[in-house]
Amino acid sequence: MIEYLYLVIGLVLLVAGANYLIKGSTNLAKRFGVSELIVGLIVLAFGTSLPELMVSVLSALGGNTDIALGNVIGSNISNTLLILGLCAVIFPLVVKKSIAWKEIPLGILAVSSLVILSGEIVFGFTPVFGRFDGIIFLSLFLVFLYYSYKSLKVHKVVTVDIKKNKDFLTALMILGGLAAVLFGGHLIVDNAVLIANKVGISQFLVSATIIAIGSSLPELVVSLVAIFKKKANLAIGNIVGSNIFNIFYILGITALIKPITIPLFAFFDITFLLITSLLLFASIFIGRKYAIGKSSGIIFLILYLIYLMIIIARG
Repeated sequence: MIEYLYLVIGLVLLVAGANYLIKGSTNLAKRFGVSELIVGLIVLAFGTSLPELMVSVLSALGGNTDIALGNVIGSNISNTLLILGLCAVIFPLVVKKSIAWKEIPLGILAVSSLVILSGEIVFGFTPVFGRFDGIIFLSLFLVFLYYSYKSLKVHKVVTVDIKKNKDFLTALMILGGLAAVLFGGHLIVDNAVLIANKVGISQFLVSATIIAIGSSLPELVVSLVAIFKKKANLAIGNIVGSNIFNIFYILGITALIKPITIPLFAFFDITFLLITSLLLFASIFIGRKYAIGKSSGIIFLILYLIYLMIIIARG
């Protein structure tokens, strides 16, 4: 029963931590006159992607690169279909033009490179995401960071007077909230794996489902809290930024530690991720332009359930 208790404690930490993380990030945006979109793309995206980074790096160090790959692919699919789907069902998401034409296409480019790499299976080769590929991904990640930095000058908002004596409180909210989110996610992932092992679930299935969903819980909670606080820019920036972080940064770091051999069956998951990314881009222009509506959110959730059923049946 102790594993189930830790799961509950982890969930409580996630909810509480996400609430303070949103408050602190919003204060940070107001304090420096930076848009919430940029805060979501950089601060929240990096922070909520740390669970995926931890799982992937530890998996690579242990020689289990299939877990690292399944974690990133599964997390990105759940980020888009599950999290954005839930958010869109609750409240239609208005998408900034910069996200529609820059960040989302950059995410599609990242996934496309994985599809091309795994496509070597068709020609009878064993595709390997090696250290050189990792360097390329990390270089593209630096380009993304540079673009985000340059965007600070474009996405300025009216500065709100925040007393300097509240700077410490803002920092405490961000750091404390982030620590609670990460520790809560860590508790959930670890104990979900223990429970899964007891019932005999395969490691790859665990990485693509339980670990992927578990490590995506910070994104889920942060995005849902942002939606309820009517901070849609934080929610969208968090998800899009996290997906880019997961592929360019996390897979890049993982490949530098140990080259990743892509198994045959993973070609389906990577292709499905590309379809998911393209669907996200298309949904922005269906119905209300530059918005993800409730109907799109429902479709996202249905597709996610179909994906889960397929990989569970695959074993």
